[in-house]
Amino acid sequence: MSDERAERIADFIEPLRVPPGSKVRLDRDFDPRFKAGMKKREGTELLRTGVSLLAEYQERLAAQDTYGVVLCLQALDAGGKDGTIRHVMSGVNPQGVRVSSFKVPSAEELDHDYLWRYALRLPSRGEIAIFNRSHYEEVLVVRVHPEVLLRQKLPDHVLGEDIWDRRYREINRWERYLTDNGFKVVKIFLNLSKEEQRTRFLKRIDLPEKNWKFSAADVRERRRWDDYQHAFSEMLSATSTRWAPWYVVPADRKWFARICAAAVLAHTLMEIDPQYPEVAQEARKDLLVAKRALEREAPAGVPADPYAARHPPAHRGGGHGKKPGGKRG
Repeated sequence: MSDERAERIADFIEPLRVPPGSKVRLDRDFDPRFKAGMKKREGTELLRTGVSLLAEYQERLAAQDTYGVVLCLQALDAGGKDGTIRHVMSGVNPQGVRVSSFKVPSAEELDHDYLWRYALRLPSRGEIAIFNRSHYEEVLVVRVHPEVLLRQKLPDHVLGEDIWDRRYREINRWERYLTDNGFKVVKIFLNLSKEEQRTRFLKRIDLPEKNWKFSAADVRERRRWDDYQHAFSEMLSATSTRWAPWYVVPADRKWFARICAAAVLAHTLMEIDPQYPEVAQEARKDLLVAKRALEREAPAGVPADPYAARHPPAHRGGGHGKKPGGKRG
């Protein structure tokens, strides 16, 4: 990561990273209204830069076809997950991005181990998979609502008090397995204050076009605020690892949360530093033969190679490979 941009991004997101092995308490360690002294107008330009960076590196990720990326987004209701996905990924090629939302598990999903349904939605190499809620629901919602755990058909002997510590270890090992196989795991927790959640809920009630986003269940879950804060704190403490650290993004200001999320994802892609594949010498000879044939077809008065005429060699970027954002084709 020699790029100066990479260093600036790394410095920007460092205060958001949960150091592996640290003991987190959300209300003490992370401020949902933090904005790094930034103003919204400045933030708009930064987000535009971040989106542009993501588009650039996603194209290279797809072309290299070696790494995949899993982006896990966790938040309480009204935390801004959907808006973050919509704004941060606005410039990337949709062929190379897959978004999965995990709701109440189906009967088929409950007939498998608790990580099964998440494994089914992992990316292929060259892709970015976004988990709108993720496997961390299994130590959050399931922990706050023990009745959900009972529906998972687990043997009696695994239902002891150590089940959460065991799941933390299993998740850490699973993420280590993924990263060892070339699938980077990026984990973002959108940290929303209780008052900001209340304000957003009221907006969903007040605006008819937002009514569909509100459910009475949201208010019932809000009554478990302290339980969720405890579960989040325990999760962050136990599962922020060297190979898959957590980033706690201040979410009270949507514009700043989106900048942070874009920066975290861009940082991961820049660490991977994917490169366009080099075309073998024999294949390059075939390209030159095809080029000459196409140039001979140029109509009178038209440059033999219009692109080369507009872009002298010194100003051209390199790379041959797959279509941006997708597989070969």
